[in-house]
Amino acid sequence: MKIHIIGGPGSGKTFLAGKLSRQFGIPHYDLDDIMWDNSSGSYGTKRNPEERDELLSKVLENDDWIIEGVYYSWCGRCFEDADRIILLEVPRRTYRSRIIRRFLRRKLHLEKGKKETLRSLSASSNGPTNSSRPTSSKSSGSSAPTPPNWRNSRCMYPPLVSGKG
Repeated sequence: MKIHIIGGPGSGKTFLAGKLSRQFGIPHYDLDDIMWDNSSGSYGTKRNPEERDELLSKVLENDDWIIEGVYYSWCGRCFEDADRIILLEVPRRTYRSRIIRRFLRRKLHLEKGKKETLRSLSASSNGPTNSSRPTSSKSSGSSAPTPPNWRNSRCMYPPLVSGKG
């Protein structure tokens, strides 16, 4: 099974990916870990495109995967190969409180995560950006592939999982 979970910051992508991973015994991958060089000394350092594309190709070679994250310009194959695409949408007050809670937990070393800054917290809590919303490549002028038709049979809204966990 190949599942791609998309949604804005704080929508619950990582939480759902972990839950599905445990339920189905499928590894999950965060596209942020492929896009960003988390081993660099500073926050927000991108990997070079060749390294990023090689890491993604290795993930996509697997028979089963759960990918979470929203990048369109270099993730066309994620959408094409996915058996299911899950779109998470949550109210603004929900994602803002989740982002702030996550930021504080990471700063207090209660949760493992990226090295966010106050500036990145502010940007995330303002909600999904154009990069996390589906757009047509014709209207944006970019060479990014057009995301899949959100109404086709591969797209779904949660719940896909049962019970609490």
